[in-house]
Amino acid sequence: MDEVTKEELKWKFYRLAIVLNAIVLIVALGVVALLKLQGHYAIPAALILFAAALGLGLYFRKHYSATRRWLDEQP
Repeated sequence: MDEVTKEELKWKFYRLAIVLNAIVLIVALGVVALLKLQGHYAIPAALILFAAALGLGLYFRKHYSATRRWLDEQP
């Protein structure tokens, strides 16, 4: 693997790691919102956060698969 390809892999991995960390953080915030918020705001806030985590999860899976295919194609 040449230097340019290694650099590209590093940035692809970095992006995926950041997205995965964001997913974990958003799910944790959703659980906290569900347990700590009072009144009528707890369930809608948690649902919005869980939906955002689901959307990011789909984005992550798509880009993870593409990165894995790209890496398998490298000599």
